[in-house]
Amino acid sequence: MIANELILSFVPGGEQRIWRNMTRMKLQLTRDRVRLRSQMECLLEEMRIKLSLVVSDLLGASGLRILRALAEGETDPKQLARLGDKRLQCTEEQLVDALTGRVQPMHREMLALQLERLQLIDTQIAKLNGLIAQAMKPHQEAVMRLAEVPGLGVDSAQQIIAEVGEQASTFPSAAELTSWVGTCPGKDESAEQNHSSRSAKGNKYLRRVLNQAAHAAVKRKGSYFQVVFRRLLPRLGYQSAIWAVAHRLCRVVWKILHEGVRFIEHGIEPDPKAKMRHARRLAQALRKLGYQVTITPTNLASGMQM
Repeated sequence: MIANELILSFVPGGEQRIWRNMTRMKLQLTRDRVRLRSQMECLLEEMRIKLSLVVSDLLGASGLRILRALAEGETDPKQLARLGDKRLQCTEEQLVDALTGRVQPMHREMLALQLERLQLIDTQIAKLNGLIAQAMKPHQEAVMRLAEVPGLGVDSAQQIIAEVGEQASTFPSAAELTSWVGTCPGKDESAEQNHSSRSAKGNKYLRRVLNQAAHAAVKRKGSYFQVVFRRLLPRLGYQSAIWAVAHRLCRVVWKILHEGVRFIEHGIEPDPKAKMRHARRLAQALRKLGYQVTITPTNLASGMQM
C-alpha cells in the first residue's frame, strides 16, 4: 500500500450510502413492477383476453379500471369496454372483441391478489420518491443541472448523484470516472496487438442509467448526441454507437458535477417553444418531489433557478 501498488475500492460516506440504498431499492421495486405486469398479462392470456393488444399501457388508467372490474366479477365485454378511455387507439368493437374471454372464479381471485401487490409496490415507490427527494434537497441544484442533459431526467440525476456523489470529488478526471463506471473502451493488448476493446464491467447501476440515457439522447431532435450517434453509426454499428454516446454522457456528467457548470447544447438550435415545454416538464417533475423551482424566460438557455 505504501508503494501505491494497491488501489482501494470507492467506499462512499454514510450519507451517500443511504442515497444508494434508497435508489437501488427503488430500482428493485421498479423491476418487481415490470415482472408483475408480465405475470398479469400471462393471467389475461389464460382468460383468453387480449387487452394488451388494444391498450398501449396495461397498467395505465384505462387498463387498471378494466382489470379492477374483472377482479370484482364483471365479465360482460361491453360493460368492460365502456371503462376504456375515449382516447384509446382502437374502436369499441375491437375493445369488446379483445375483452371477450373465459374468466373463471380462480382467475379473478389471482388477479385481485396481483392488483393488491401492484398497489403496495406503487405506494412504496411513491414513498421512496419522497424520501430520496428529501435526502437530496440540499443538493437540488446539482440534480437540476444533471436533469437538463438530453436523455437524463430527475430520476436519472438522483441515481447518478447517489452513485458518485454530488461533486464526483472521488474522481480527479472524467477519464477515471468513465473507467470506474465501465463506459470507456477496453484495451486487451498482446504483442502490440489489441485483441479486444470490450469495456470493463464497472458499476452496473450507472452503466444501466447511462445506457438508457444514451438511447433517449439520440432521439432528441437536433441534439449534440444525436449528431454524434449518426456520425458513428455507419462505422460502429448501432450498439457500439450507443455505447460511445453513453461514454460521452459520462464525461459530461463528471464535468457538470465536478466543475459546477450547466449543460450547453452544441447541436442544432432547438425551437424556443420546445425548450419551454421541456423546462415546464422538468419543473413539474421537480415540484412533485418537493423541490422549489422557478422558470424565467431569460434563463432558458442556461437552465432553471432553484
